[in-house]
Amino acid sequence: MRFEVLGPLRVWTEDHQPVTIPGVKVRALLVNLLLHEGRPVSVDRLVEDLWEARPPNDPTGALQAKVSRLRRALDVAEPGARALVVFEPAGYRLDVDPQAVDIGVFTALTARARSTEELADRLSLFTEALDLWRGPAVADFADAPFARADVGRLEELRLAAIEESAEARLMQGEHTPLAAELGDLVTRHPLRERLRAVHMRALYLAGRQSEALASASDLRLRLHDELGVDPGPTLAGLHQAILRQDDSLQVDTEAVTGRARTNLPAAITELVGRESAVEEVTALLGANRLVTLVGSGGVGKTRLAVEIATRLTTRFADGAWLVELAALGRSEQSDGTAALAGAVMAALSIREDAAGGFVPAGRPVEVGARLTGALHARDILLVLDNCEHIVDDVARLVEQLLRTVPRLRVLATSQEPIGLLGEVVWKVPPLELPDLTAGLDTESLRRSSAVELFVIRAAAAAPGFTLTAANARAVAVLCKRLDGIPLALELAATRVRALGVHELVTRLDDRFRLLATGHRGAPPRQQTLRSMIDWSWGLLTGAERALLRRLAVFADSGTLAAVERVCAGAAVPREDVLDLLARLVDRSLVVVVDNPDGVRYRLLESVAAYCAERLRQADEDDRVHERYQLYYIDLVEQADGQLRGRDQRQWLERLDLESTNIRRAFDRAVHDGAADRALRLANGMAWYWFLRGRLQEAGRVLAGALSLGGSAPAADRARALTWNAGITLLAGDVADRAGHSLAALRAYDGVDDPHGLARARWFLGLALYVTGDLVTSEELVNQALAGFRSTGDRWGVAATLSERVKQALARGDLAALRRDGARSAELFAELGDRWGQLQTVYPLAALAEITGDYDRAARLHRDGLAIAEDLGLWTEASDRLSGLGRISLLTGALDRAEELHERALRLSTDQSFKPGEIYARIGLALGARRAGKLDLAEEQLRTVLEWNRQVDFEPGNTLILAELGFVAEQRGDAEAARELHLAGFAAAQHVGDPRALALALEGLAGAEALAGRYEPAATLLGAASAARESTGVPLPPAESGDVDRIDIAISAALTVEERATALARGRRLSPEEAMALVTDQPALPPAYRAIPSH
Repeated sequence: MRFEVLGPLRVWTEDHQPVTIPGVKVRALLVNLLLHEGRPVSVDRLVEDLWEARPPNDPTGALQAKVSRLRRALDVAEPGARALVVFEPAGYRLDVDPQAVDIGVFTALTARARSTEELADRLSLFTEALDLWRGPAVADFADAPFARADVGRLEELRLAAIEESAEARLMQGEHTPLAAELGDLVTRHPLRERLRAVHMRALYLAGRQSEALASASDLRLRLHDELGVDPGPTLAGLHQAILRQDDSLQVDTEAVTGRARTNLPAAITELVGRESAVEEVTALLGANRLVTLVGSGGVGKTRLAVEIATRLTTRFADGAWLVELAALGRSEQSDGTAALAGAVMAALSIREDAAGGFVPAGRPVEVGARLTGALHARDILLVLDNCEHIVDDVARLVEQLLRTVPRLRVLATSQEPIGLLGEVVWKVPPLELPDLTAGLDTESLRRSSAVELFVIRAAAAAPGFTLTAANARAVAVLCKRLDGIPLALELAATRVRALGVHELVTRLDDRFRLLATGHRGAPPRQQTLRSMIDWSWGLLTGAERALLRRLAVFADSGTLAAVERVCAGAAVPREDVLDLLARLVDRSLVVVVDNPDGVRYRLLESVAAYCAERLRQADEDDRVHERYQLYYIDLVEQADGQLRGRDQRQWLERLDLESTNIRRAFDRAVHDGAADRALRLANGMAWYWFLRGRLQEAGRVLAGALSLGGSAPAADRARALTWNAGITLLAGDVADRAGHSLAALRAYDGVDDPHGLARARWFLGLALYVTGDLVTSEELVNQALAGFRSTGDRWGVAATLSERVKQALARGDLAALRRDGARSAELFAELGDRWGQLQTVYPLAALAEITGDYDRAARLHRDGLAIAEDLGLWTEASDRLSGLGRISLLTGALDRAEELHERALRLSTDQSFKPGEIYARIGLALGARRAGKLDLAEEQLRTVLEWNRQVDFEPGNTLILAELGFVAEQRGDAEAARELHLAGFAAAQHVGDPRALALALEGLAGAEALAGRYEPAATLLGAASAARESTGVPLPPAESGDVDRIDIAISAALTVEERATALARGRRLSPEEAMALVTDQPALPPAYRAIPSH
């Protein structure tokens, strides 16, 4: 059983049936026991509480009678429940789980909220807790003496939760609705300083500074007059900050909602000798939109660019972002500009599936256009690092971006200019060299940035090393000999502990004379760095050299496990790998990268290129690359299962880090013609690419694997072919969607892989639903469900049921929606798949909305928003914000609804997510019409209508045409309203949704009433009511505003009997029969009907 006292007393059975508790005294007894939360209450105390100053003649007997009635009422509702009322020596108590009482649930939720670091999760928990309150605590007995203390205690807990929730909402940028919502609460509790503080800050951020200051003055006067005290230091400080308009009052809403403003790596060491360079390039970026740092390898271009971007991050509203292109450029295969655009989108967490599949058949959205669409309104700095490998592709993409994104700045690093008009090229010089003619005193030498860097790095490698008069000349000569190249200086510094600086100079001179003869064609500084790396190589042991050259196969960096698997072997025992790595790190030949999932190891670009040559010279290239491919095949095949369970997020993040390595492993497999390895890599990554929305890369890899001849298992080839077919559908690159899908499935003919076939049918069914072919989608999903059930695949069953739920919602089958949705959600929860749990959120929230359970709908949307933000599914997050906006709209919170829909619109625009933008615009249109802003409503609705037609999404037009019809009716244009609702009826007929038919009939009733035809109008309303009831879901009160308005007009014109007769006549008609009353010809489909406009 469940008990609720946060409002009037309510009791429910396990199956949510209400329990009647008879009699005021029996109800008071139950409330008393509930307020004691499982603690015993003595007989004397209960007698006093129930009868106060007028106890009965036999108090104990009277109390026992009330207890008996309470036990009987509980037992009748749920057999065995009488045992919940327990008597023991200390008195009576209610033996129920704290989570069965709303007080216990509220306490647990608020405790969890306070211990949760993630803002969105914390706010969701506070909101869920506060939603439990239905009015004042124990409203039936709030004035009873026994309840007063507990009522006060609970009210204090509620206010504290409201304050903390408001602070969280303020951090999410919800200052405008908070400023409005908290006003009444402050009036009722004028002396609560924390409440007053959050309200003042909300007022200030909403642009109402004078009201915020007036609120502070009001509190100060009240405290002085009523309590003789002054406001506390927190409020006094806030008052002063508002007067100063302090920047600290502003809220970074992007950061606190889970969306970072940058991905720039934190600096491990201080940047030496580049302060003037930072200032000069920063000034150039202020005046120019494209600045390219050019220079030879090892000169420090990347480090300088990252430092500049880090300092500029806060100057750009949308932050500064690093896109590393070295691994992309080194790949054996590349898709040019599209691949580059995909890399930028991945760095910015922009999903390539943001079209949502809703694109005109056979007209895909080009990835570069999607990127420019997502960036169009952003104020952002992009750092494109290591462009020289693909400089032509960089030029094409940057030119497109600069032309279409007006507030974009680009800072590039390259060994050559990009070559665009307007580009400012800044050559990165070596560090400043010492002037040997000016003397060798240490003070003079320290002014050289090259000397400064060498001394700092040498001291780190050899603790105690300092620049002295004894070593000053050797240090100066060494810095001059290494041309001030930072990487060369760092490599040399690692040898100071073993050789000392004088011996180091001697050996370098000897080595450079020998090595320089082999590199005379290279530029001088490149010769210097090459010679330095060569010299460092010569000082390594055989095992160190073997490990170092094998590390060159990694595209970016690798974990210790990866390095051990790939690089161990001849000359490198696996158990020695860690020690060898440590020695290479000490020599600055290997860089340690510390990530949240652990340490990774990488080579700098110059070292990597050198080691790749050494690997080929050692005749190990093919052998090590094969081990590299096999390691990543094992990894992606393990990940494919883990991405469907409780560790989903961790594996997504792991594959994020490994994606460049996996791309390189695949490209090498294609280069080697290894079809079996290429197909396994492609298939293993397909689900990851789908979850991350990287359709362009998925399509490239799958097509590349399928293009290879050679032997490979037929099941692997069939799997890749159907994955590719689904990805191609989602990208919008198919005209005949059904034929395309069925042709792909023929790859399984003669292949004994029922599980693979079921997954292929499910994924193609999903893609077909998203792209608008509901009929073929249902056929394939139902076939997949049978296949999953026969193979015992619980995840597959959950996934197919989640698709059936969406299909059921589209056709208005609420019974199937409820049944399949509950089972899918249950299975995904058991499996721990959060992506899967998210799939049922919208349909189940829509069902709750349809049935008027707005609390449940809001809770589902909030839970879905938390999951979407956790997994980085920003397109889904946009939809959940719109869902919350819709619920706010239905509950009358129009300002809150507008705020949520605007947030959803911004997020979907950032992602170039057109369906999310359309969903948000619908919400804004609904709110505008309810606020009487008919022109604004029509503008938004016609934008949506046009998009629905472009993508041939007829189901979306039923609501839009109805809303346009209501706009016309409210303007007084009966004929336009009639035409719009007839078109909406035709669309609803095509979709087959009885609720959409009812909506069109209600709209037609309004048009008829406006034209003075009241009896047909009433008949249409009767038919609409019957159509809704046929689904088992009548029109909820919150959605009845239009029907109520129309019915008022009908009631004013007809007698009670006339109205009742017309309504009854309509209830006997089918929707089609009712429509025939107002038109002599069937409505044309909306594609052919001229839609009247205002």
